[in-house]
Amino acid sequence: MAGERVLVAKVGLDGHDRGVKVVARILRDAGFEVIYTGLFQTPDTVAAAAVDEDVDAIGLSMLSGAHMTLAPLVVEKVRERGVDIPVIVGGIVPEVDVEPLMAGGVAKILTPGATADQVAAAVRNAIDGS
Repeated sequence: MAGERVLVAKVGLDGHDRGVKVVARILRDAGFEVIYTGLFQTPDTVAAAAVDEDVDAIGLSMLSGAHMTLAPLVVEKVRERGVDIPVIVGGIVPEVDVEPLMAGGVAKILTPGATADQVAAAVRNAIDGS
């Protein structure tokens, strides 16, 4: 696992950043190198940063309800750049949206209440393809 890099981002107009900062700390404490892009990113800027930073995974914090539009767009923009970086979505995701997101290319989904161990395991499993 040494040297695995994860980009964490807030896509869209969601200005709630406390959770993503906690996740960034959890991942750092678990041994990942973390790049946080900040608030109000677009799918294009996230994909570009992920490729530029040569990350092993992308974590999206989604609390605005725009996950069904923005998360698949991030997957699409990453693939348009010729890479297949797993995208993990964390936040408010209704159960009814989980299957369509996974069908749209999202690797893992974490909902409120996920423990630090579950967050780190989800990222590791997404990177390993399990």
